[in-house]
Amino acid sequence: MSEKNSNRAHWLHIRLTKAEIENINNEFSNSIYRKRSEFVRKKLLNKPVTTFYRNKSFDEFTSIVILLRNELSAIGNNFNQAVKRLHTLDHIPEIKQWAIVHESHEQRFLEKTAEIKEQLNKIVDQWSQESTAGKV
Repeated sequence: MSEKNSNRAHWLHIRLTKAEIENINNEFSNSIYRKRSEFVRKKLLNKPVTTFYRNKSFDEFTSIVILLRNELSAIGNNFNQAVKRLHTLDHIPEIKQWAIVHESHEQRFLEKTAEIKEQLNKIVDQWSQESTAGKV
């Protein structure tokens, strides 16, 4: 019995215009393939190409939530450090000084919380408009 040789030892060189390569790269970026050669080989041999659909509004929502989560995490870490510091203070003047310094952190926390609520309200409004627009 002879084994089928699956090594890819033959080269195919082609020249493309800028528009053609951009088109291939755009399609490749929407596919599940990690290597462009694998994607192009499947297209060239008329094999099925697996692509995925990205919901842009969901992508925007995800990026906003990630940024807000990171910001809240940083603020939470600052408060945690401040509370740990409070527990180590022995003198009243130090506690007063600490309170004065951390008033700005409290204000920043309140501003970021309001920003989170505003962003989430915008997203909810946008999604509710999209869902009602489809029903009209």
